[in-house]
Amino acid sequence: MADPGPGTAAPAASLLEVFRRLDTGPRGLTEAQAEGRLVRFGENAIPDARDPSWPRLFARSVRDPFTAVLLCLGLVSAAVFAWGTASVILLLVVVSCVLRASGEHRAARSTAGLRRLVATTVTVQRRVYEDTAPVTREIPVEELVPGDVVRLGPGDLIPADVRLLRSTGLTVHQAALTGESAPVEKSAVEDPGDGVFQDPLLCFQGGSVASGSATAVVTATGGDTRFAAAHRRTGKPPATTFERSVQGVSWILIRFALLTPPLVLMANAALRGRGLETLPFAVAVAVGLTPEMLPVLVTTCLARGAALLARTHGVIVRRLPALHDIGAMDVLCVDKTGTLTQDRPVVHRALDAEGRDDPEVLRWAVAAAWWSLQLADLPAPDALDEALLAAADEDALMSYDGVTARPFDPARRLATVVVRTPGRLGTHTQITKGAVEAVLQRCALSDDERSRLRDLADTHAADGLRVLAVAITARPAGARPQERGLTFRGLVTLRDALAPTAAEALAGLAARGVTVKVLTGDHPGTAVRACRDLGVPVAGVLTADRLDTLTDPELTELARRTTVFARCTPEHKTRITRALQAGGHTVGFLGDGVNDLPALRTADVGIAPRDAAGVSRENADLVLAEKDLTAIGHAVAAGRHAGGNIATYLRITLSSNLGNVIAMLSAGLLLPFLPMLPAQVLVQNLCFDAAQLAFAHDRPAPSALRRPSVLDPRALLRFIVGFGALNAVADLATFGVLAFALRGPGDDEALFHSGWFTENLLTQAVVMVLLSFGRGGRQPGPVTWSAAGLAGVGLLLPASPVGAGLGLSPLPGVYYGLLAAVLALYAVALTAARTRHERVSASAVAQP
Repeated sequence: MADPGPGTAAPAASLLEVFRRLDTGPRGLTEAQAEGRLVRFGENAIPDARDPSWPRLFARSVRDPFTAVLLCLGLVSAAVFAWGTASVILLLVVVSCVLRASGEHRAARSTAGLRRLVATTVTVQRRVYEDTAPVTREIPVEELVPGDVVRLGPGDLIPADVRLLRSTGLTVHQAALTGESAPVEKSAVEDPGDGVFQDPLLCFQGGSVASGSATAVVTATGGDTRFAAAHRRTGKPPATTFERSVQGVSWILIRFALLTPPLVLMANAALRGRGLETLPFAVAVAVGLTPEMLPVLVTTCLARGAALLARTHGVIVRRLPALHDIGAMDVLCVDKTGTLTQDRPVVHRALDAEGRDDPEVLRWAVAAAWWSLQLADLPAPDALDEALLAAADEDALMSYDGVTARPFDPARRLATVVVRTPGRLGTHTQITKGAVEAVLQRCALSDDERSRLRDLADTHAADGLRVLAVAITARPAGARPQERGLTFRGLVTLRDALAPTAAEALAGLAARGVTVKVLTGDHPGTAVRACRDLGVPVAGVLTADRLDTLTDPELTELARRTTVFARCTPEHKTRITRALQAGGHTVGFLGDGVNDLPALRTADVGIAPRDAAGVSRENADLVLAEKDLTAIGHAVAAGRHAGGNIATYLRITLSSNLGNVIAMLSAGLLLPFLPMLPAQVLVQNLCFDAAQLAFAHDRPAPSALRRPSVLDPRALLRFIVGFGALNAVADLATFGVLAFALRGPGDDEALFHSGWFTENLLTQAVVMVLLSFGRGGRQPGPVTWSAAGLAGVGLLLPASPVGAGLGLSPLPGVYYGLLAAVLALYAVALTAARTRHERVSASAVAQP
């Protein structure tokens, strides 16, 4: 037998070609053939991915660049017997790795949820021997093999990829693959549709039968089905914005940290004749350059934002770094149904044959919907009839008395009712409504008139509306309904009901610099219509057939200026997401079906509502209480809040630390003694780091919430070099103050250490206030009070018993007056530099 291979038969393949390729026939396989194929192709089950164990995830976390540099510094500190520093750093490394490994391990256990969308048993037609008649029986779905003939009925899940042999009134839900909310008509008639999922001959695993019945031949099972291919893991997902930012910052720190100790050692050996005795000082300087509290502050910022979102807006952040990613997001990809629109239509207009508004057409359509529901004993109206009934008043429902009804049939695409005509005894009125083409074929019209009405309907359909045709005719009482020779009465157009909060939420996202792109399996016209009704400018429309002809670079360029992507399969959604990322965008993806799972995994931040498919919800980074764009707006604000605080912490910490390192290197070469003892360097760094934890509780300026909070390593490097050099100038100016104020005493070394210790903490307090405060006249907050505490430590510690234990001593009064002058000049220079930096940054953002 030829290997069926992955996927399904080509849409153009004839039934005979399918039977030959699968080595089967309309009577199905024999039991012996089925057993052989089960051994060959394996069970009809989705392959389980082998997820990494928790220890492996922990080891992977240790390889993170920033974690690795902290670990190296901790080990070096232990090697030079700086046990306090080593303990703190190693504890931070362990906590960071445990948190990251635990989160990834929880997310990896979700793939088993795919089985909930796969059938458990299936009705199959098999033979005991070649010459015996086929017998229909139930078998476990795992035993299904390519070539089996199966039978499907209402409510059945599609057990594998199949090709229809016979069907009656068959409609199939295939939202798991296409995202289309409405069932799709299928039939055994060869009539290729627009794309493989629209081919009426083919049904796919993951779908379900909405109505009708069918007999079909299995073309692919297990891992070869399109359902499995769409959700198969394709390797490690791309790094998110947060991961790329942290890696960029980490490599900056690695370069500085690795360069600093050798520079200190070589400079002291060459100019001062000092040897390995300066190694503890060199390690202390390297540790002082590294923001040890970054893992703690990042976790605190993100955890506080996540807790606030959960408490006030019902948004659950399943992966903490995703909160930073959504703050950096500048493109949000959404589906149409359930996000921009509700999953139901509403009546738009009722038109006569000339295209003019005619309420009477709606009354006839409502009568047909009402009496179909009553007389045909339907359990509930379909979506279109429900929209008609919702638009009707009580008089329209009671105007006619129903006689008989033929409910909607997918094969005829019509519904017909007969009602008594008021004031006309012995005469009934037959009302027929349904698909435009089906109704027009049954009307007494000339070819030209029929063509004109078809064009009128097509014009409204192209505008994103659903169109029903309505026709009537008079029949003698007691005559059987006949759907021919009808009088065309008019058209009823329907549009998708808009989500109540969508327009406001979209405007809010646009104000925050987030562009919304619609990725839908629906017709492009309906998506464009929804965007237009919501006030969203549509820059371009791209359909799946056009997308398939584009190369990756072409799609990257076109995706940037396209708003609506229609007729999308899961593969298309994933490819579009990657194209947007390749164009430099941080992409969020909102999805709720299993068909959205690949794109959810690919996006920088995957978002799902609480009622989404279980496997999609478990793989999402953020889970919403409702499928509401307003909640995403709140999450964007929280992410930018947290990201702004993290960025502020990094800018202030690294610029201050770099300035101190430059000053220490300079002082070490100018002075006959070390400018500060290793213990003093570490205590100073610990005080500064503790004070900067206040940034986790700060509120950034409102302007920070109006644009994505992307941490650009290059921009950060320019900032820390510029402001670090300014900080170093202030430190070096302190040398002159110390030289003038401390002349004469024999303990100049201890006084120098004390003076510089105090100056460093005071300048860092000034930096904290001026680089995070003073925007819009806000009241003093956590950062201001923390900076005041840091300044207090700098002023009081040298004169305290603790200071004496560190080798510090009280300073003379004249020093404080001179230091105040230095700090005042430094504050003026810092303010001027900050103003220029903000002006340059604003100009860069304003450029297209």
